Amino acid sequence: MARLSCGSSDDALDIVQDTMLHFARLYSGRPEGEWNVLFYKILHSRITDWYRRTAVRRRFHDWFGKSQDDDEDGDPMAGIADTTSPDPAEGAMRQEFTRALQAALGRLPLRQQQAFVLRAWEGFDTAQTARAM
Repeated sequence: MARLSCGSSDDALDIVQDTMLHFARLYSGRPEGEWNVLFYKILHSRITDWYRRTAVRRRFHDWFGKSQDDDEDGDPMAGIADTTSPDPAEGAMRQEFTRALQAALGRLPLRQQQAFVLRAWEGFDTAQTARAM
């Protein structure tokens, strides 16, 4: 959900790590049945915070005349072949499906993206999704 929301694996890992630390610090004593909903509630808050910080950074970058892409060199691992799939056609179809799904989800508003992830990927029911969001 974090990677889908922010588009960067590194930023997503930072968001999830911050979420886990906050969750463990405040809610580790709560009943285990409440953990999923509490975790996703914190995650949603952290993603919203990330959007706010990113908007402020973007304004400063624009104000100083720097593009945000000036600092990025690209992913050095992008050129390495994926050896996880023995069948190249299956791997290509999986990549194409993943790109199409990410593109479709990227066109949705943030709250709808998160609702989809909670329902389809995490298996939450409607009540759990509502409490988490």
